[in-house]
Parts: sequence; structure tokens; C-alpha cells
Amino acid sequence: MEDVLEVYHRPYDPRRPQVCLDETSKQLIGEVRPPLPLRPGRPRREDSEYERHGTANLFMVFEPLAGVRRVEVTERRTNQDFARVIRRVVDEWYPGSEKIVLVQDNLSTHTPAALYEAFAPAEARRLVEKIEWHYTPKHGSWLNVAEMELSVLARQCLDRRIPDAETLRREVAAWEAHRNAAVVKVDWQFTTADARVKLKRLYPSIELQ
Repeated sequence: MEDVLEVYHRPYDPRRPQVCLDETSKQLIGEVRPPLPLRPGRPRREDSEYERHGTANLFMVFEPLAGVRRVEVTERRTNQDFARVIRRVVDEWYPGSEKIVLVQDNLSTHTPAALYEAFAPAEARRLVEKIEWHYTPKHGSWLNVAEMELSVLARQCLDRRIPDAETLRREVAAWEAHRNAAVVKVDWQFTTADARVKLKRLYPSIELQ
């Protein structure tokens, strides 16, 4: 916890961007009957029946100090999917960085080993060396700012029926562009000193003899 809090209180440095990563799934649901459109005095109405079209995975890559987020929609959430997102982070989204300071949870796929499963050893090592790896503790997902941004995405974009992955990508891209244009940042205030007081029960108890 203190390791992640230390990261969040570093000053902005474009050479070493602080990037948070998290992921979630979205069930794809199609309509059995066309919904009734919105009318004066009557809300849009959907039939209670629907068709399940599987699920899609969404990776959220969020730089809180710059107010930039990127959402990658994938069919699955495997080691290879994670590895491909990391390569995009390194080569496409932050190509000029000296080091990318990455905060993420302890999901089994979120490891340097995933890169070795997806790429040749030399390529995997190149990507691993560009990342400064930081993990939130168990039951500490509240420390991942990307999870907060996923919550906003869920409320503003995903809280309705979306029938297929292509529609999902289009809708998410529109949300992403709008929010990035507004440069919505995060001003993290919770410090290590705060944690040692408010979360004192989580620290080991030392008895002085």
C-alpha cells in the first residue's frame, strides 16, 4: 500500500509517466424486439427479454496526472491479451518514455511472465525493462485509480444493452474521446501518513519490551 501511495505523490514527469491499469468485462446483450422510442411524457422502453451474445473484456489504461485514458476492448482476458496491451503502452502510447511507472492489481495475468508467453524472449525483456512494476495489495483494489475510471465508464457508457464488440468499441471510443478532451485528472490526496493513522489496525502491532 505504501509503495503505491508513494507513486501517487510523485510529481508529474512526462519521461516517467504514471500509468494505472485495470480490466473489467461487459456482457453483450441484443434485443429480441425493437425498443419503443422516447416520447413526450414516456421514457424509452425495452422488452424484458434479450439475447446473450457473450462477453467482451475491457482494459483501462489511465494516466491520472495527465488526464488521459485509453480503453482496449478484447475478446478475452488472457496472458497474451495483457501482453499485447503492454506492448501498445510501451510502443504506441508512451514511445518516448524512459520508464513507464505502472500500477495494477495482483491478477495472475498481470505479470512480466505474461510477456514471455506472448513474445520471443528478447522482445519480452525489452518490454519488461521499460516498465517499473507496482502492485496494489490484496483487497487493496481501491488504490488503483484505473478501477475508479472503470466505474465512471460503467455509469456513463456501459449501463445499457450493447449487442456486439464492434458497437462496444465504437461507444467506448466516443466516451474516451469526450473524457480526454475534458482532461479529467485525479488529484490523489490520501498519503502514507494518513494511512498509518486511519488504517492503523492493518499494521503489525509491535510491543516494546
